[in-house]
Amino acid sequence: MVVQTKDFPWGAGIPLLFATVATAVIGGVISGGQSDPWYASLQKPFLTPPDLVFAIVWPALYLLMAGGAMIVLGRAGSFQRAISPLGIYYTMLAFNTAWSLVFFGFQDVPLAMGVLVALLLLIIAMMQDFWRYSHLAALLQIPYLIWVSFAAYLNSSIMIANSGG
Repeated sequence: MVVQTKDFPWGAGIPLLFATVATAVIGGVISGGQSDPWYASLQKPFLTPPDLVFAIVWPALYLLMAGGAMIVLGRAGSFQRAISPLGIYYTMLAFNTAWSLVFFGFQDVPLAMGVLVALLLLIIAMMQDFWRYSHLAALLQIPYLIWVSFAAYLNSSIMIANSGG
């Protein structure tokens, strides 16, 4: 099924794109990277990528995330017909933002780990729901799932290395 641009539910698509961009911007503003004195002072695992890698990977992931959600919306024809996968998508965006706020804003590494576990579960649930509408939409989320899994490794390593005990 090919969705015509004129038939696409832009009334739901534009807010979806806005929410995704807002999540990216908020995360970028909160996450100061090595310019954040607190983050720079943390002991980090050997596999911690340089800030440049984060700056390249995250925009690509947000494009894939939004692309998958837009495919689902287009296939469903309305937000109401895709309320489950898109509801999970919006919840996932909230947890994505919450991780940045908890980790960098509150500097609470253990709580951030809990947020990441919830985020991973939401990504898996989202992929399962996306699959019912479009296999491609679900498969586009694999890099995001892998990256957040890697973030969980980094978060847990930082938590252990900086626990002081």
